[in-house]
Order: sequence, then C-alpha cells, then structure tokens
Amino acid sequence: MLKLFHANHSTCSQKVRLCLAEKGLKYQSQLVNLATKEHLTPEYLAINPNGVVPTLIHDGAIITDSGVICEYLDEVFPSVAMLPTDPAERAVVRAWGRYLDEVPTAAIRVPSFNMAFLPRYDDLDDQTFQQQQANVRPIRKQFYERMGRKGFDDSEVDAAMDQFNATLVRMEKRLADAPWISGENFGLADIIVLPLVDRMDDLSFANMWEDMFPRVTDWFQRAKDRPSFTQAFYPKSRLSEFLNIAPLRPADAST
Repeated sequence: MLKLFHANHSTCSQKVRLCLAEKGLKYQSQLVNLATKEHLTPEYLAINPNGVVPTLIHDGAIITDSGVICEYLDEVFPSVAMLPTDPAERAVVRAWGRYLDEVPTAAIRVPSFNMAFLPRYDDLDDQTFQQQQANVRPIRKQFYERMGRKGFDDSEVDAAMDQFNATLVRMEKRLADAPWISGENFGLADIIVLPLVDRMDDLSFANMWEDMFPRVTDWFQRAKDRPSFTQAFYPKSRLSEFLNIAPLRPADAST
C-alpha cells in the first residue's frame, strides 16, 4: 500500500507523481491543502516534521523529501529503473539531483510567489498578514520573512532568474552528449527538473529556453509527450489553473 500526501500544484509533489507514473505504481492520494495551512497542523507535522509536501507512507514506513522518496521507490520497485546501472553514471545523476534541489528548485519559488501567491494577501490588513506569517514553519521561515508584504525585491528576482538561466546552460551542455539529463534513458534527474521547467513555462518564461537553448526546448517537448506527464500534471495541477490566474505575465514577477 502506497499513500501519498501531496498538493496538486507543488513541484515536489509533481516530481514524485512523475516517478510513480513512470514506474506504473498505483497509490492512495491524500491531498494536503496548503492554502489553509493543513501542512502545518499537528496531525501532519506528526508524519512530516518539516511541514512540507510530499510525504509517502509505504506499509507503515514514512518517507519524506521528494528526492528521497523517488530514490526509495527506485530501490523498492526496481523493475523500471530511474537510475543507471553503472555506478559512475549513477553518481552523475545523483550529482544532478543535488544541484537541481539546491539551485533551480529554490530559485523558482521567487517568481512563483511574486506572481501567483502574493495576490492572496491583497485583501488582508497588516495585522492579519502578520498573524498569517507568524505560523510556525519548521523550514523556510526566512524565505517568507524575506518575501514580506510586497513580495521579493528586484535584486532577489534577478538572482533567481540568473540561477535558473545557469541551470538551462548546464542542461543544454548535458543534452549535447545524451538524449536525457539522466543519460541514455529518462530518469531521476529528468524527473526532478521537469516540474521546475514546467513551472517557469506556466509563468510565461518559456522564452528563456526557446530563444537560446534548442536542446532544452526539444527535451521539454519530448518529456511532455511521455504518458507520465499527463498522469502527474492532471487538470488543475498547474499553478495558473489551480489558482485560476490567467495569464501569468513575466512583468508581474517583481514588484
């Protein structure tokens, strides 16, 4: 029995759903409402003390962190491998995973919050806003503090966009030598980065790769053509659809 606690539009949740779909694994879906802070309730924190999604429960074992969940699934259900068999190649893919988690995953939160989540605060008075921000957040507390009432400033937005562009540069170089970021086969590194590129596409930043990185453009289309993409990105799971915001414009990224 696999039970996944996740959120529709969470990129980390999308990552795990992609992995499950690629492996053909069925699971019980338990949606976590981030808007109502369900991920910060005592009940959820009891299974995931980080207060983030996703969380996987498999036969009573609790697995947290999306990358760890994907590697766990690969070990327990190895018939469709997400990592290469060669140890050196596996190390390359794992290094990609560390980079993608540390750099672009953090970077895309800045335009995501400025463009999509910040409008949630428009109708709040200062006291109510401060009360919401006072929610105990086990991790990323400083992220919300930096965001503030008016969102991230131009310097933070520029730094985030530079980090994402640097990721595209690395991807383009990697794709000159292999069809996928993971090597010869679609795998863990592709699963980690695909929701990030899709988020930036959803935020109307596709010109960042379509104008400069043809291999990334081709990779993104091939990745979206896989059956797993439709299963992981079901209707209303993209940010603009989930929040009913259309269109999301790059000009809205900074305030």
